Amino acid sequence: MKEMTEQEAYLRLTALCAQAEHCQQEMRDKMKRWTVDETVQNRIIARLVKERYIDDERYARAFVKDKIRYNKWGCRKVQQALWLKRIDADIQQKVLDEIDEKEYLDVLRPLLKQKRKTIKAQSDYELNQKLLRFALGRGFTFDIIRQCIDVDEEPEYADETD
Repeated sequence: MKEMTEQEAYLRLTALCAQAEHCQQEMRDKMKRWTVDETVQNRIIARLVKERYIDDERYARAFVKDKIRYNKWGCRKVQQALWLKRIDADIQQKVLDEIDEKEYLDVLRPLLKQKRKTIKAQSDYELNQKLLRFALGRGFTFDIIRQCIDVDEEPEYADETD
């Protein structure tokens, strides 16, 4: 395979960035696979940032919104994924602080309600422990989970007495 020139790499990356949001790390990973020299990588990244093809904050905002809405991830799992993509901690915190708590709860409640139907448990305590582990695995924090589990329990008891 012949070595890719700086201009060829730049053009391929601009085409990718025009199709979807990407972060700097994703672009660096692609260039490493293409065996582009590190100094050339730095020049290309600088040019992509300058021309606003790449913006880590814009990327993080879209990433967080998609992962919470569509993948039903919690903040911890999203934050870990951003860390793996080497998004700056300040950007991570800023974007995670922007999450609407009502929307966040609206993601977790139906998720727990759906999971509750599939869990086999001997007692309410065991059921809640399994729900808690499930939601923690999805990246939700303990206090938010507890809040949703407590809210989910109340209507079920009300239905039984009617």
